[in-house]
Parts: sequence; C-alpha cells; structure tokens
Amino acid sequence: MNISIFGLGYVGCVSVGCLAN
Repeated sequence: MNISIFGLGYVGCVSVGCLAN
C-alpha cells in the first residue's frame, strides 16, 4: 500500500488501517 503513503489516500489509508498492512 505504498501508494497511500504518497498522499493519494493518506487519510483514507489511516481510516482503513493500511498502516497495519
């Protein structure tokens, strides 16, 4: 989920828990 880190969906990433993945 590196794409989320770039900022394309940073807020959504945190919401879904992409950081956990």
